[in-house]
Amino acid sequence: MSIQTKRIYEEALESDGTRILVDRVWPRGISKQRAQLDEWLKDITPSTELRKWFQHDPDKFKEFSEAYRQELATHSEKIQAVDYVRDLAMNKTITLLYAAKDPVYNHVNVLKEYLEQNGENPFP
Repeated sequence: MSIQTKRIYEEALESDGTRILVDRVWPRGISKQRAQLDEWLKDITPSTELRKWFQHDPDKFKEFSEAYRQELATHSEKIQAVDYVRDLAMNKTITLLYAAKDPVYNHVNVLKEYLEQNGENPFP
């Protein structure tokens, strides 16, 4: 499985493979041409309520991560999107694109780790 992460504001490279935007809201200042997306998966992103509560606050990241993982494991539209991305990543490189300024305290890191668990549901 080959999953990378990258800010959408960085230059698109051939080594990105399949480029998937995993933000609910379209990033400011990015045209569709510049984004060079293959997919935009809104369903795999944190819920609006969770995203607004978190607001990229590092002090809330642990609680946010747990809540987001719970959403990924229990919301049907997110489960389908996770399965789809895992299937893609089995055969090719994928790059999860995000707009957040903070490369550490954002949902894409939680998502990448969750996807790499190879289908193991942490919430039986």
